Amino acid sequence: MATATTHGARDHARAQQGTRAEAMPVVPADDWPAPPREAGPLVWAETVAGGNYTHKVLARGTELRLTDLTGDACAHLLLYVADRPWERLNVADTVKVQWNAYLGQGQLLLSDQGRVLASVVGDTSGRHDALCGTSTLVRNTERYGDGSPQSASPAGRELFKLAAAKNGLGPRDLPPSLSFFQGVEIRDDGSPAFTGSAGPGAAVTLRAEQDVTVLIANVPHPADPRPDYTSTPLEVLAWRARATAAGDPLWEATPEGRRAFLNTAEFLATRGLA
Repeated sequence: MATATTHGARDHARAQQGTRAEAMPVVPADDWPAPPREAGPLVWAETVAGGNYTHKVLARGTELRLTDLTGDACAHLLLYVADRPWERLNVADTVKVQWNAYLGQGQLLLSDQGRVLASVVGDTSGRHDALCGTSTLVRNTERYGDGSPQSASPAGRELFKLAAAKNGLGPRDLPPSLSFFQGVEIRDDGSPAFTGSAGPGAAVTLRAEQDVTVLIANVPHPADPRPDYTSTPLEVLAWRARATAAGDPLWEATPEGRRAFLNTAEFLATRGLA
């Protein structure tokens, strides 16, 4: 089909309707070919290519499942309260309040206000990281020759800048991030050890405990020792569910977690949101 003219270009573009690429969002989300059996109506369905990013605002109670399709995805994650972006994921508090540097099922993702932004309600990977953050322009340029977002080896922070800008945020709004599917452990001498992936098909499910803005950059972990920029597709699915409530085992699992949920419930109640 000729595209040298405006009419030809228009006809070519319209002919692509219904085409499915390996990595793309699906709109409406319920057109996704195989929704998870436990899911309510899908509200987000997307495959994020390696070296790419995505973002979405999710309602309180929404469950978000990330899946490492072929074993070399690494989902770097930032969270913000949707209408109050100055309250955001605080990785240091997430680690120290829960006395645990290792992410997994039952862990809470906390803000610097002592409130729960999201909880980890499922995990088949066990290879995550709350210590190293994401990659930077300088480091990727040193390692791969370029780290700009349009390059073949974009840095996570550069992609986060783009995702942030689409939600009214700037570089100053980017705190340290968490990452899923490429693990790091701390040796006895205090040095980090990269443990890599759990393999294809590993998944982690988060539950939004407030209305949150989600930013995701799918890029290699900064501690990945491989010389080549290695990043493969990430599946992102979200569906309507219910926020964690008093009496839920997760709410009562630890004194620290219970306090964080109480802080969250009080805040939501005073705003008439719960």
